[in-house]
Amino acid sequence: MNILFIGDVVGSPGRDMVKEYLPKLKDKYRPQMTIINGENAAGGKGITEKIYRSFLESGAQAVTLGNHAWDNREIFEFIDSAKYLVRPGNFPEGTPGKGIVFVKMNDLEVAVINLQGRTFMAPLDCPFRKADELVAEARERTPFIFVDFHAEVTSEKQAMGWYLDGKVSAVVGTHTHVQTADNRILPGGTAYLTDVGMTGPYDGILGVEKEAVMKRFLTSLPVRFEVPTEGRAQLSAVYIELDRKTGLAKKTQRILINDDNPFYS
Repeated sequence: MNILFIGDVVGSPGRDMVKEYLPKLKDKYRPQMTIINGENAAGGKGITEKIYRSFLESGAQAVTLGNHAWDNREIFEFIDSAKYLVRPGNFPEGTPGKGIVFVKMNDLEVAVINLQGRTFMAPLDCPFRKADELVAEARERTPFIFVDFHAEVTSEKQAMGWYLDGKVSAVVGTHTHVQTADNRILPGGTAYLTDVGMTGPYDGILGVEKEAVMKRFLTSLPVRFEVPTEGRAQLSAVYIELDRKTGLAKKTQRILINDDNPFYS
């Protein structure tokens, strides 16, 4: 079982990169399953039903979210019927949507879990306790368990990786939009990466216009952040090979596509 995960798709530049490169990545890596983090896909904030469906049509089998899940209010109209859309499972009780989905891939089933960190973020339910609950639910059905941990600080992400080592197939971080160089397989067999990185504008700052961000730092005044719709773009992803019997990782590889790291088939 091979999994391809594409990190934080930001705005139309990110969506265009998915359309252009996902078929090429599938040809090169032959993943049985593709997962996309789409919480910034609609203009940098949230996701729409049209975008969610376009990801599935492009070849994804599941879409994860994060702290911007509710920024586009259209999500309330479709999240409960979106079978393969996962929002952080440690959102408060009664929140629309679900924190785990099961995807059937031929004779195998993959559980996709989404969790959100609490350090420098909203005071949600404990992601570690929620992870225990969701992983136990998943393991009743499958050893193939993929966790997208949407969190701010590296220490909290690393803690989640070690906490779940040997219990899940992979723990990958999202949210900070900068790919880290620490992909590894932990001693218990769990693939880990602190942050997969962003798929979107290459010459912005974390996916938004750099001039606005610099102005904010220079003046401390409120500034409207916009996703640039023109210019160079990048795609960040991670590829993971899993043992068919145990569900544990055998190989993990970071993927970064931009003008300084061109794609080679």
